[in-house]
Amino acid sequence: MQSDTNPAKELALSGDGLKLLKDIETLRLKPYDDQTGKEINAWVAGATVGYGHLIKAAEWNLYKNGITEFTASTLFGLDLTPFVTAVRSRITSSLEQHQFDALVMLAFNIGAGANGFAGSSVVKMINDPTAKTNYPNLEAAWKAWNKSQGKVLKGLENRRACEWVVFSQGVYKKW
Repeated sequence: MQSDTNPAKELALSGDGLKLLKDIETLRLKPYDDQTGKEINAWVAGATVGYGHLIKAAEWNLYKNGITEFTASTLFGLDLTPFVTAVRSRITSSLEQHQFDALVMLAFNIGAGANGFAGSSVVKMINDPTAKTNYPNLEAAWKAWNKSQGKVLKGLENRRACEWVVFSQGVYKKW
């Protein structure tokens, strides 16, 4: 059986990918601190609402009293754009749909820039399977993104394992 691959620049997040990412992010209608998960009444770095929308200080007054599910979905759609763009622009090889979806999920969580997705060994290894990195294989490079503030978090381990199953097997299922 031949796999159905397309250049990354031609792909978009699938409905299955969108649904799983929303499930992973979890809908929160009240602002919370992304580091602690606790609801907040004043802006802090890491203030979050909806499906993982990071609230900028200038946005606090818009979202401090909470949002609707419609607003959460709208923000989520807007927030996804730079991560879809990052995968399209950084991955030079062809991908299967589920691989693209998993890469968008990873980028959404670790960030699209040089300190995240763009500079990751994951990108290097997908674009060049012979690339020299600090990891023995792509799975190890992927699952290394399991820390927040230098500490391994079970939630990030679960998330990386879930994304890896999507990437490697095409199975869209939360842990």
